[in-house]
Amino acid sequence: MLALPSPGRSFAGQEFRLSQPGWQYAFPRDHAAHPDFKTEWWYYTGHLTGEQGEPFSYQLTFFRVGVRRPDAQARSAWSLHTLYFAHLALTDIQGRKFVYHEKVGRGALGMSGAETDHYRVWIDNWQAELQGEEHRLRAGAINLSLNLRLTPSKPPVIHGLDGVSQKAAGEGYASHYYSLTRLATRGTLIYQGRTYQVQGLSWMDHEFSSSQLAPYQTGWDWFSLQLDDGHDLMLYVLRHQDGSLDPHSSGTLVDPGGRGRHLQLTDFAIQPLATWQSPKSGAVYPAAWKISLPAPGYELEIQPTVSDQELITSKSTQITYWEGSVRVKGTKNGKPVSGQGYVELTGYAGTLGGRF
Repeated sequence: MLALPSPGRSFAGQEFRLSQPGWQYAFPRDHAAHPDFKTEWWYYTGHLTGEQGEPFSYQLTFFRVGVRRPDAQARSAWSLHTLYFAHLALTDIQGRKFVYHEKVGRGALGMSGAETDHYRVWIDNWQAELQGEEHRLRAGAINLSLNLRLTPSKPPVIHGLDGVSQKAAGEGYASHYYSLTRLATRGTLIYQGRTYQVQGLSWMDHEFSSSQLAPYQTGWDWFSLQLDDGHDLMLYVLRHQDGSLDPHSSGTLVDPGGRGRHLQLTDFAIQPLATWQSPKSGAVYPAAWKISLPAPGYELEIQPTVSDQELITSKSTQITYWEGSVRVKGTKNGKPVSGQGYVELTGYAGTLGGRF
């Protein structure tokens, strides 16, 4: 769910399109880029297992940020109208290590970009693309390289109501947001000089907008959980600067067949159980949670696989955030349930309100 600092108006004074009710999704079209909107990101997380049972988790995210609308630019290969950023992270669960890398590109000379007629986004040799129904990911840096193929087992699920995921009161404080909550994953991981043939399960988010957080909002806690009963759960709570939760906080419960049920803030409760302080940024993050969904009967406890999964992205998005893999255990109507997931925590190392 992570977004970038970017006001709704471009630097050149050209207006970008606001996310408003009534958006009609169409696939595979909407997997591709939407340059009429200022910010957009394609976000993959997943849990992988090597041939000897070695447990890993990963994040690969591509961001597109409009500087000005492309149709307002001169037709030059050097023209700068879009910036691209990418984050690659790996959690070595068994070794209790977390590593990440950043990448930056400008949308000129073909060195980075995002296609609009089919899904392909790239910066240099980092790339995500769609071939048929298969998502292909490739990214590499020092001591870390991923080459993965992901096949969805559920259709895209749309978050929010009437085509928008509302983040605050008022026009445009919203995004168009959908997920592929289960993608069977296989491929190659190269880590610390060793090559692993891996398989596992991934989650993909795609979100595009031109303005989201209001000035009085500071950040969010976001959860994506894959449960062993076949259900998937996305939740986010938006925090105000006074510590209260925004009433537009919401989520989606996805059943085994891929049907989504919209959740309002009154449908769930998230209780932090512990904290962790970063030795690098000094930020204090929640570090374990209890999640209750009374109607479907879930009582879940969430624990990080590794405490330190913080990214300080001073070379790219300039946002410090915690993004990490978690384990899930609990009950559904009194019967045991377990699972895995990812959690994203923003605004703990400095407010994001009004920055995008």
